Amino acid sequence: MYDQVARPYAEQFFDELERKPFDRELLDRFAARVRGRGRVCDVGCGPGHVGRYLTERGVDVFGLDLSPAMVALARELNPTMRFQQGDLRALELPDASLAGIVAFYSLIHLERSAVESALGELARVLISGGLLMLAFHGGEGAVHADNWFGRGVSIDATLYQPAEMATYLEGAGFAVGEITTREPYEFEYQSTRVYAAGVKR
Repeated sequence: MYDQVARPYAEQFFDELERKPFDRELLDRFAARVRGRGRVCDVGCGPGHVGRYLTERGVDVFGLDLSPAMVALARELNPTMRFQQGDLRALELPDASLAGIVAFYSLIHLERSAVESALGELARVLISGGLLMLAFHGGEGAVHADNWFGRGVSIDATLYQPAEMATYLEGAGFAVGEITTREPYEFEYQSTRVYAAGVKR
């Protein structure tokens, strides 16, 4: 799916944080909490812009994405960072090997029934007290596009209510921290944006 749209996706999203002060503030707070504690994974990293932002704030970050083309592009755009191909549902990482995980708009590509088990896999690789930060589209059901980026790609995105995601996080072994929402910026897809923080119990 992302292999066919990697470059237009990066062209649209790689510099997006420059226009997203709300997101930058949350990432700054995440960076301050996790800096110096160990490695952090940007799960579903896409072109690597979220991980790059954290790296620039002193966090030891590597990126992981299911799409080989996206991983190759992330390496091209961020030559000093590490990226690897992988599936967030079955991470090739040891137990308790990460201090933090950031997953911006990664879980939206899973079916609702698979989310809690995926969160459990993220919890597995975090140290006790490790930090998780999620971003996702708020709402009910799912949205569908037939011709994403004009490349003939069919895509579905699952929407979650904040309280629903909190339940999944608790079930996966996280103590739920702050959950915040914001209305979309004018240049974004017009969905409510939700950010959820958790700490591995």
